[in-house]
Amino acid sequence: MSDHAQVINRPRNKGFMHWIRQRRINKNWQFYVMLILPIVWYFIFCYMPMYGVILAFKKYSAMKGILRSPWVDPWYKWFQKYYESPYFARTITNTFILSFSSLLFGFPLPILLALLLNEVRNKFFQKFVQNVTYIPHFLSTVVLVGMLTCFTNRDFGIVNKLIVALGGRSENWMQVPSLFRGLYVGSGVWQNMGWDSIIYIAALAGVDPQLHESAYIDGANRYQCMWHINLPSILPTVIIMLILNSGHILSVGFEKVYLMQNDLNMAVSDVISTYVYRISLLSSNQFELSTAIGLFNSVVNCAMLVLVNQISKKVSDVQLW
Repeated sequence: MSDHAQVINRPRNKGFMHWIRQRRINKNWQFYVMLILPIVWYFIFCYMPMYGVILAFKKYSAMKGILRSPWVDPWYKWFQKYYESPYFARTITNTFILSFSSLLFGFPLPILLALLLNEVRNKFFQKFVQNVTYIPHFLSTVVLVGMLTCFTNRDFGIVNKLIVALGGRSENWMQVPSLFRGLYVGSGVWQNMGWDSIIYIAALAGVDPQLHESAYIDGANRYQCMWHINLPSILPTVIIMLILNSGHILSVGFEKVYLMQNDLNMAVSDVISTYVYRISLLSSNQFELSTAIGLFNSVVNCAMLVLVNQISKKVSDVQLW
């Protein structure tokens, strides 16, 4: 090997690389300062409270505090209590059905919307549709549930007015158990479909236009280009988003379910988060049991995330890690 090749392949001096990194930090110190606030926020509100997980294995006493409270025997007592409670099957079933239904109907529609918007050539109409579909995402949960309550009210709701005009019978939809899941999933899809499509629109923007030009020359139409070029191009992004969403299979938002919940639809609306809220804050202050349920929920979600990631790794070679 020549002396010139040896010089090229020689490892760089560690001191020189350290000087380069230090110079880069000194040049962009403003960005590092901006990172301090979110790091502190995450540490205080996301990492420090994690020590409270040990409540799931203790008999909590407010006088002694979390750390000095005695350990429970056996260690799985609170998990067993939740498993043997009459609410276990109901909360697990309702949570899974609501979460899986939201994933089943709410995951593919943003992809379809992004593909269709990408084919629109009129930029004004494209931006108009994007804005219209984005706006519902910024509605608060209280406003959204309030809209549902008003629209489906038996006396003055516009939905019941239309049903009566067509010869049907008015009904208070929020109090009908069989309609709760449809209202929850449908309103969620309407609210988040446009916002969730942003990442797919961004992925479509990176598709090479030369691929479309070559396809058009070969006689392909726009539908064939969308199916054979656009969709395969964003498929890695779709798989990554599916893996991430699978990690929330037992996580249903508390606020919306709680606001839509009433005594008549409790059998289908009682989920893990609302049950934890009742037993920890409203009734018996069973902090150990609620912590155990939350830990169980997190473990199941983590296991689902790992499982789906491994399946994706073997099937498509797309993975999170």
